[in-house]
Formats: sequence, C-alpha cells, structure tokens
Amino acid sequence: MDLLSLTGIVLAFIALLSGAILKGAGLHSLVSTAALMIVVVGTFAAILVQTPGRVMKRAFGIFPWVFRSPLLNAGDIVQRLVEWSQVARKQGLLGLEGQIDDERDDFIRKGLQLVVDGGEPDVIRSTMEVDLTAREGADLRAARVFEGMGVYAPTLGIIGAVLGLMAVMQNLADPAKLGAGIAAAFTATVYGIGLANLFLLPIANKLKIIVQAQSHVREMVIEGMVGIAQGDNPRAIESRLQSYLH
Repeated sequence: MDLLSLTGIVLAFIALLSGAILKGAGLHSLVSTAALMIVVVGTFAAILVQTPGRVMKRAFGIFPWVFRSPLLNAGDIVQRLVEWSQVARKQGLLGLEGQIDDERDDFIRKGLQLVVDGGEPDVIRSTMEVDLTAREGADLRAARVFEGMGVYAPTLGIIGAVLGLMAVMQNLADPAKLGAGIAAAFTATVYGIGLANLFLLPIANKLKIIVQAQSHVREMVIEGMVGIAQGDNPRAIESRLQSYLH
C-alpha cells in the first residue's frame, strides 16, 4: 500500500472540509446533487467521448497502481540476472530453460525465452525494446485519461455555476432566496476545481511516474538479457546493471 497516496487523498478531503467550516460556509454548502451531476457525470461523459474503449479499460485497470505500485524490486532483478548469467556460463543458454516457467513477470519471461532460443543479442534488444515501447505507450495513454478528466472538470464546474446563476436570476423577485442560490451556484465550481487539482491531475501524474519507473526497470532487464546472450562476464553484467539502481 502506498501510504503517501493514501495520506494525500485523506489530507485533500480534510483540507476541503475544514476549509469550508473555517470560512463559515459549513459542510452543507458542499452538498449539491445538481453540481454533482453536472461536474462528475459531465466530466465522465466528456472523457468517454474522447477516449477509445481499450484505453478507457486500461486506465481503470492501472488506477489501483496509485495505492499499490506494481514496480518490481530492481535490486532483486539484478541479482537474478547475475545468477542467470552464471548459469549460462557454466551450463550454456539451455541451462536457463527451467527458469522460464518459474518467472512471473511476462516481460522478463519473454526475455529469457529469447535468450534460451539462441537469439542474436541485437535481435533480443530490438524485440524487447519494441515490447517496452508498446507497453509504455499504452500505459501513458491510459494515465492521460485522468489528466483529460482533470482538464474537463473545472470547465464543467463553471458551467454548473452559470446554470446556478441563471436559476438565481429567475428568482430576483424573492430576495430571501438570492444568497442561498448564489452560494449553491458556486458549489459546482468548487467541485470542478477541487476534483481536478486535488484528485484527477495528481492521480495522472502519479501514474506517469510509475510508468516511467517501470520502463526504467525494463531497460535494465533488456541490458541484462543482452549481456547474458553475449556471454559477458557476470561481474561485468552486475557492474553495468548496478548503474540503473541509482
């Protein structure tokens, strides 16, 4: 569990709620079904129009990464790559065949299979780099779904505020309703700006950071697999891979 993300979201709620109380608006000022419909449903509708189905599915598939990072232990991977290079030096590349089924990560498993199959180092590198680029591109497009929602939400908040003010203008003959009506109108703006800046945009940026970190680890895996295929000295491979840990 990523305690920083969880703490950030809890603090965001506390900041918003306590701010409403300290400013004298009260918690009831943040409750508006109309604003919720306009901002939340409207934002979701806008992103549905913008986003292909497979990208939307991937976006909600990687959303849990905000709280539970999928990143592998880079130090552990370096150790395994060095061990595999030692096995390859002693038993040949076919000695790694038994390691393929035991590997849980599909990217690493694919690299091992290419090495065991006797692929040329350049072919292994190019094949895995294509895979890496495709994975990174798909995940970044998914992360940008939340970024897009963060762009639309404030605009929908303004629309909600305008609609609320239009309703207020229709009741100018009743001054008793003006104050509450204007306050309710601006609730949609709070929803839109708060949702974007406290949740959606931070979530998008967090996912982008995780995707970039995953790619960094996979680049390290590629370098290790190529070193094994070339028959490099295990100590040389370890030294080279340690640079990725800094």
